[in-house]
Amino acid sequence: MSAKKIIPCLDFKDGKVVKGVHFEGLREMGDPVEMAASYCQAGADELVFLDISATTEERDTLVDMVKKVAEKATVPFTVGGGIKLMEDVERILAAGANKVGINSAAVQNPNLIVEASKKFGSNSIVAAVDAKLATDGTWHVMTHGGQKDTGLDVIAWSKKLEQLGAGSILLTSVDRDGVKDGYDLKLTKAIVDAVSIPVIASGGCGNAEHIVEVFKQTNVAAALAASIFHENTTSIQDVKQLCLNQGVKMNES
Repeated sequence: MSAKKIIPCLDFKDGKVVKGVHFEGLREMGDPVEMAASYCQAGADELVFLDISATTEERDTLVDMVKKVAEKATVPFTVGGGIKLMEDVERILAAGANKVGINSAAVQNPNLIVEASKKFGSNSIVAAVDAKLATDGTWHVMTHGGQKDTGLDVIAWSKKLEQLGAGSILLTSVDRDGVKDGYDLKLTKAIVDAVSIPVIASGGCGNAEHIVEVFKQTNVAAALAASIFHENTTSIQDVKQLCLNQGVKMNES
């Protein structure tokens, strides 16, 4: 078993960290720069920032915020949301982000993953996959903040993303997002088993036990969570200790 990572996720809109349920009903949680610094001190292995309204509102990701985070962050961080072109990738990485997350744009232009991974390296490119269970029992790829059903099969699309050059997959269950009843283990296992690149589990974490569960029942590389850390339900160190107590090898940060 490879060492597992804990990744706090900071969804932001209009310069503030927000949290909702199924990507809706957003509540303000705080300042992204201050929260990033705090999570670094608390033992986060990486951070993920998602500008959740950038794609739907067709505006650029907040580059200035990325620069401010880069000044404070002591761990690698990924920025996603509104990244449509190579120029967007270049701007975000130049502003100090270690990786970019690409979702909607990859569906519309798969060659963006190819070009970006060739120029900046696969490790810098995170393919964000938002998955929703369809009526036929398969999972469909959702874009535009979980609002648009592309009809694409999630498993087939994940394999394609790996072939295109993505270095990792950030897999979010739209059905579980913000619900706090645990990760979608069936979905997560299906994707982990389908690809050889690292998969980050996202969507549904409500307590530390859910993180232990996803690590023990699937071979994900990392667990991403938001609410439990934003609301001080538990701490990163407490989660790591619980994982260690359950025999899960954790990344040393």
